[in-house]
Amino acid sequence: HAKFVYRQVLASPRLAGSVTAAAPQIVGKLAYVTAPDGRQIPVLASGQIPSRNDAVGAGAAVASGSWTDDAGDREWAEPTPFQIRNEIDHFHEPPAAAANDPSWAEWHYFNVLGADGAHWAFISYIVAGAVPTGRWGGRLLVTLHGRGAPAERFVADVPSSRVRFSTASADLAIGASTVTVLPNGDYRLHGVARGERDGAPLTLDLTVSPEPGAYFPGASVSSDSLVSGYVVPALRADASGTICVSGRCDRYAGVQAYHDHNWGTWRGVTWDWGAGRAGTLGVLYGRVDDERRTVVRPLFVYLTDAQGFLAVFRPSRVEYTGSRAITVNGTRVVVPGHAQMTDVRGDDTLRLTIDVQSAAGTDTRTPPVARGPARPYFLQMKGLLHVSGRVNGRAIAGTGTGFFETYR
Repeated sequence: HAKFVYRQVLASPRLAGSVTAAAPQIVGKLAYVTAPDGRQIPVLASGQIPSRNDAVGAGAAVASGSWTDDAGDREWAEPTPFQIRNEIDHFHEPPAAAANDPSWAEWHYFNVLGADGAHWAFISYIVAGAVPTGRWGGRLLVTLHGRGAPAERFVADVPSSRVRFSTASADLAIGASTVTVLPNGDYRLHGVARGERDGAPLTLDLTVSPEPGAYFPGASVSSDSLVSGYVVPALRADASGTICVSGRCDRYAGVQAYHDHNWGTWRGVTWDWGAGRAGTLGVLYGRVDDERRTVVRPLFVYLTDAQGFLAVFRPSRVEYTGSRAITVNGTRVVVPGHAQMTDVRGDDTLRLTIDVQSAAGTDTRTPPVARGPARPYFLQMKGLLHVSGRVNGRAIAGTGTGFFETYR
């Protein structure tokens, strides 16, 4: 993540008082050049950005002509919001290890919270299946929650012939439903689906506007049994537009929103995850577990503020307490009422607590997921998020609404 370290750490406003200039460089890296006759010639390659080298007093001595930034240099150091979205939020071809794995899936996920805090929507644009062999397709899944009513699911499934994705762009089309990155870096969402219960028509038209600097550059995990990737282009965002069911519309104007992007193989995989706002802080935490492994990975907690990236913590676990019951396909499932994570890293400290206000469950043993993990019930929760601690010698604190996921 050299780009992220440069943009969000070394060249960030947070360090402007300490770092006058920074220059990314590659020096003496082994590379191979293919000659016209097919020979592979080893060479040592170096790379620099001219304007940044000049800024730190290490500009190249040019004997003739000029050496200035080109478009690639400018995009590397100071990308536009449009360029950042497509750089980190593009789609992927399954790697060789997962090329024919039917559990391969990749999706854009958005959540939108109504201004009253009493209703919300989960929106997923999903591509899934064995992509190289053609046995795959797309799905739009919208789940509406709140206002004292049971969650409503709306779905549109389409064959691969009507799906369009790009490994160079975040744009996605699943039949008539689309995600489009606008020139200013906002996301334009359009969706058409029908209710699973009664066939009611749903249409959505939303613009999601990410806050500058409030993004997570991505992480990936790969092993013999697991391929998993994750990026958050919009940890904090605002959403405006409409979601309509049978002609009745909920209208949103600058409400809380979030967007992430996931890809990988998901058989026997579970996770703990959460994201939300806590005052001026953006909060993200997560961990992916492969049930075929005996080692449990620590979590990560990632914080942003108005200046972008703030800190990373690594709690060893989520402590779930309390209990309440929900019914999933006729089965009573116990869900947590509270959760807590703590960590100390040098002089920095973190305490993160969650009060669960609402929970819904899905049995992942049923089609079209049918993943069959040992903990089969996938829980999606909404609640209050509380953060306190110290970072870089300063106290941090905040409270706000977030969304959280785990398995039971």
